[in-house]
Amino acid sequence: MKLKFNPKLILGLILIGTSITACKTPQTMQKTSISDDSLMTLVQKQTFNYFWEGAEPNSGMARERIHIDGQYPLNDFNVVTVGGSGFGIMATIVAAERGFISAEEATKRFDRIVDFLAKADRYHGAWSHWIDGPTGKSKVFGNQDDAADIVETAFMAQALICLREYYQNGNDQQKQVAQKADALWKGIDWNFFRNGKDVLYWHWSPTHGWGMNHAIQGYDECLISYVLGASSPTHPIPASTYHKGWARSGAIESSAEKFGIPLVLKHNAPENAVGPLFWSHYSYLGLNPKGLQDQYADYWKVNVNHTKINIEYAKQNPHQFKGYGENSWGLTASYSVKGYDAHHPDNDKGVISPTAALSSIPYAPKESLQAMRYFYEQKGAELFGKYGFYDAFSETENWYPQRYLAIDQGPIVVMIENYRTGLIWNLFMQAPEVKAGLKNLGFKGPNL
Repeated sequence: MKLKFNPKLILGLILIGTSITACKTPQTMQKTSISDDSLMTLVQKQTFNYFWEGAEPNSGMARERIHIDGQYPLNDFNVVTVGGSGFGIMATIVAAERGFISAEEATKRFDRIVDFLAKADRYHGAWSHWIDGPTGKSKVFGNQDDAADIVETAFMAQALICLREYYQNGNDQQKQVAQKADALWKGIDWNFFRNGKDVLYWHWSPTHGWGMNHAIQGYDECLISYVLGASSPTHPIPASTYHKGWARSGAIESSAEKFGIPLVLKHNAPENAVGPLFWSHYSYLGLNPKGLQDQYADYWKVNVNHTKINIEYAKQNPHQFKGYGENSWGLTASYSVKGYDAHHPDNDKGVISPTAALSSIPYAPKESLQAMRYFYEQKGAELFGKYGFYDAFSETENWYPQRYLAIDQGPIVVMIENYRTGLIWNLFMQAPEVKAGLKNLGFKGPNL
């Protein structure tokens, strides 16, 4: 049984080619006595470097990918990602709070990013999926996908709100950054992306119009698009768009189970199947699912169960892939042995993606820390590099590509911090517009 994923899950990266160079002689690092707390700090700091040292210099934004081998088949070294850069903004807030960088360095970088975003190509307030870092011009992502991407824009807007909240009571320069971030998020015309209907549409292009015709319906990684659309003080969507569009007039609910664990919501997949684990990460970097409920689901349960299903699958390991188990688990969209793939229990290629387990730490802290320690202590020599853990690996294939993706590195830093201190959750959930938007959609929770 195969899941029917939308084209954005594949991210166009199939074009990178069908093979990635692997390390030939992996070694095992010596076990250390590093504490869980120190290990989390180490992983956060090293992973953050992707967004700091690895940033595209003109924009300050996150490169779509960084290949340590220097090979870029698409000639896209300076292409930046809007959603991944949003994750990078949140990771940089974490870095500033933890003292990985100075407050002054953080403010300077944020100022560069918001100024770049203000000048970059925009379409009814939305940005494209990819942008050329040196010029600010949209970079074609795929057929008819050459302009506005409201989902990537939502991932960025989530970060801009956090940045505004973080700096709104800061010094004069920080307040200016907060004001710029606020203006950017308020400039997004969410209502336009309804195309006059009761559902949001993912793409719009001045050349192709609504040609992609991709309605955003749940359940997958896109919940944040509807939350922010309902929260906008300038261009809001009506609550009916959430209920009829995203929730499919109630059809989003599911009674299905996998390994005896309830799905709660029907994933954009065949009955009884779940999607990649990033569906439990991207919308929840700022949106705190603890106690968050509406008429369709308890979102903490949705994400915890999604994680438990992945852990149980790795334990059962039906295909008998090498290394799978309670210490090595996590299937999500990432690089794969052949190109790029959206890994999940019904599309398992023997590839583990560290971001899947590590970014799930709020939902399964014990199992996530076990995986973190295994990745670092047992596989670190071939898996832990300049910007943290590499994007994916396969013990079965002895495959350890020294390559990174922004959208996979960012959630590691942010979700570890949410587990440790709740920093990014607290910033986002304190925003008055977010509280109002969630209430308007019928959500209830301890943060509203």
